[in-house]
Amino acid sequence: MGLRLVIGNKNYSSWSFRPWLAMKVAAIAFEETLISLEAPDFKSRVTALGGAGRVPTLIDGDTCVWESLAILEYLAEKFPAAALWPAPSAARAHARAVASEMHAGFAALRRQLPMNIRRPVIPRTLDADAAGDVKRIEAIWSECRSRFGQDGPFLYGAFTATDAMFAPVVWRFHTYAVELGAASHAYTRALMTLPAWHEWREAARLESWVLPHDEVDWPDVKRE
Repeated sequence: MGLRLVIGNKNYSSWSFRPWLAMKVAAIAFEETLISLEAPDFKSRVTALGGAGRVPTLIDGDTCVWESLAILEYLAEKFPAAALWPAPSAARAHARAVASEMHAGFAALRRQLPMNIRRPVIPRTLDADAAGDVKRIEAIWSECRSRFGQDGPFLYGAFTATDAMFAPVVWRFHTYAVELGAASHAYTRALMTLPAWHEWREAARLESWVLPHDEVDWPDVKRE
């Protein structure tokens, strides 16, 4: 039995996007199961898999992993050739710290700019807390690139789990036309040109579900 990744709506589910993107870029084969976050039986169906009843959930035989960063760690151990963490110990420690900061932080940015791929690209004014989050994220990216990213376009040169953790932020910056410095813009373009990125985007655009709590300026801004 192969791997199965259970995800939520591609238009909205930033947590689901992370392991999905990592597995696609690393060419790790898996079966995808999508359950809409608004489905009446969402909680019961996901809870039945094991864990906390949330997406993403990775199923590998009798093993159930139900949290995005934990899934990435599990995949890194199971598929070492995928190099989901940088090989040098200093870079690997840095990457894990940065990924954990992304996982636990930036609440203001998440709240003000929910992931919404179908939304037209129109700026949204940020409050001071969200603007501070943007500043910190750009500082992280700059440090990663200057210290460890000389051998490729991603944070640590080659694509790693840390890039997967920041991928939903890139969507947010794009969707809400957040102004970025030249180096940050180049990094976002590197992610957004990945074939897997386009695959997720096109699937998200075909979805018909509308989740009002993720439509922060609906109906003033019409979706595509």
